[in-house]
Amino acid sequence: MTTTNQLLKNKKGIIFGALDERSLGWQAALKIKACGGNFVLTNTAVALRLGEIQHLAEKCQSQVIQTDATNTEELANLFEEAQNILGGKIDFILHSIGMSPNVRKQRPYGDLNYDWFLKTLDISALSFHKILQTAEKQDVMNEWGSILALSYIAAQRTFPDYSDMAEAKAMLESIARSYGYRFAKHKKVRVNTLSQSPTPTTAGNGVPGFDKFYTYAQKMSPLGNASVEDCANYIAVMFSDLTRMVTMQNLMHDGGFSSTGITDEILEAL
Repeated sequence: MTTTNQLLKNKKGIIFGALDERSLGWQAALKIKACGGNFVLTNTAVALRLGEIQHLAEKCQSQVIQTDATNTEELANLFEEAQNILGGKIDFILHSIGMSPNVRKQRPYGDLNYDWFLKTLDISALSFHKILQTAEKQDVMNEWGSILALSYIAAQRTFPDYSDMAEAKAMLESIARSYGYRFAKHKKVRVNTLSQSPTPTTAGNGVPGFDKFYTYAQKMSPLGNASVEDCANYIAVMFSDLTRMVTMQNLMHDGGFSSTGITDEILEAL
């Protein structure tokens, strides 16, 4: 792998949720490694059985630790193992986790399975709090570290087919603000969320009508949709010392979509 710069030289971290080449976590791992960072990769047993994450580990000279991010005992083991592998406390954590059984099984919003809804919240949002809390209790973060979770604008605006994932993203962003305050006061660690454009990942493609909305967002964004590679670049900057004073923010990374009312392209289409 070609090193592009040393933006993250000597930085050590953990990346949750890299699944395949289309995933944001996967591309972020490649960029972080190219910028000089080292990390361990982690995902669930189901994801590990797919086998693709091992290819990413080989490319990044990294190790994979099986972890269910909703299980605090497994998280505690992950942080202990990660520090042993990396040789000390860590500087960054990427939460790239999200899943809704209701969306996967196309349950309409007016007929949600509430057990599945709770599962959505646990996997997609509460897991972030569990990661933060476990990291604090085990004192795994270096001062001026950076913790980032990936979000989506459906936390603020209604997109019908996004269903209960919208509530999960709203909770995720709230956790980042609340724990961001605590971690900043406790150890000068910053906590943020990054709200990405619709991206054709495995998770994104699972949302009904995704292809049409992707096209709509492209026409609504003055710069166009932010690519997975651009997202990886932004993540690398957020893990660097260049953003030491940015915390408790939901950072829009969407080509201008979130600030645009209408565009010429949409008017022409109408």
